[in-house]
Amino acid sequence: MAIVTSCASTHPTTRTATTSFGKLRFIGEQIIPHNMPFMGAVTGGLSGIDYDASRQQYYLICDDRSELAPARFYTAKLYFSGQSFDSVRFTGMTTLLRQNGNPYPGAKVNPALTPDPEALRYNAKKNCLVWSSEGERIVNTKDTILTNPGVYEISLDGHYRDSFALPSQFRMQATDNGPRRNGAFEGLGFTPDYRYTFVSLEEPRYEDGPRADVGDTTALTRVIKYDNRNLQPIAQYAYRLEPVAFPPKPANAFKVNGISDILVLSDHQLLAIERSFSTGVKDCTIKVFLVDLHHATDISGVNSLKTATGIKTVTKSLLFDFASLGKYIDNIEGVTFGPVLPNGHQSLVFVADNNFSAAEESQFFVFELIP
Repeated sequence: MAIVTSCASTHPTTRTATTSFGKLRFIGEQIIPHNMPFMGAVTGGLSGIDYDASRQQYYLICDDRSELAPARFYTAKLYFSGQSFDSVRFTGMTTLLRQNGNPYPGAKVNPALTPDPEALRYNAKKNCLVWSSEGERIVNTKDTILTNPGVYEISLDGHYRDSFALPSQFRMQATDNGPRRNGAFEGLGFTPDYRYTFVSLEEPRYEDGPRADVGDTTALTRVIKYDNRNLQPIAQYAYRLEPVAFPPKPANAFKVNGISDILVLSDHQLLAIERSFSTGVKDCTIKVFLVDLHHATDISGVNSLKTATGIKTVTKSLLFDFASLGKYIDNIEGVTFGPVLPNGHQSLVFVADNNFSAAEESQFFVFELIP
């Protein structure tokens, strides 16, 4: 369990576009106690992580939809070396604020204004944070609630500063068009020079085809590229998802595979986490891919990938399969570079969202990146 502090010989790093990926070496894991109390709330739902080298601290967004406490993010310290991962210490909690300066309401108060926080990054050039919400899509005989996904720029104290322009393809609709519920803006990241932001869609839009399935390699989702000078989209790319890893039990139960986060390496290279879950299978299947956009088609003007021809998807290669650790792996939804290790190699930190469930775990994993 991870609540005590300890010193470690790591030091801050600045990002470069030349990080080379050979393999990952596992250093250690820490688990936060279920519903650990902190500053009047509970910890959990850790859906995104980023490292601030200047302050030597991590930002962690929580996907609590203002139900247990107002929508928020945490700050934390992680203590590890090249040989061991000693502990995690939460240091602060900040409420996400709407444009009017008020906290976001929960679904029982106003479901149309309730966010679904999923990703968070620190922009060192602007000294601000950027976070994403998946929005909401509830369409049934009782009600229709449509809240668009979004990407927002905020100050370090949680105040709204600006929002990224939303392409029309990603607006929520009551018909089978646009993003699926809980399948929208799950990951984001900046290029090392902070010129561009990439935002990943977790699952295919309705027009782009069916969701991932067992033994099916046809599911296509999207990655959006933004210009940070004006927060306008400038390109989109098609990303082919892996099949769902295991059949659910029973066969008609819930299953999913999608992009749970991205880490941007350069103007055309990403690290992508694919997270597969099937009902009746305790572990999640987590695979990390190196992704290259260099020869991919800009599909900004393509409304349906089902019917489009001549589209070149991004290319990807498997970097790491968490199953190789031989231990229980939960719902990993966040990744960041940490500090440089004493041997000069880069560290890589992953975090898992426990969905505030006692049956799941808020896990932190630390790796050494060996060129």
